[in-house]
Amino acid sequence: MPTDSHKKAAEHHENAAKAHKTAAEHHEKGNHAEGEKHSQAAHDHSTKAHESSKEAHSKSSKKK
Repeated sequence: MPTDSHKKAAEHHENAAKAHKTAAEHHEKGNHAEGEKHSQAAHDHSTKAHESSKEAHSKSSKKK
């Protein structure tokens, strides 16, 4: 169902944004190890968001 795919993509985008913000906060404080951890999590969520977005778009296109 396209709605579920769009919601999944949105959740991954939101999680990526949160992880990016957390990574930035840690880097600003000089805690680069923790910043790197959150940066990797952001990258992972971003990758999943991209995949989910493509899936959602594909499912939405088929509904036309």
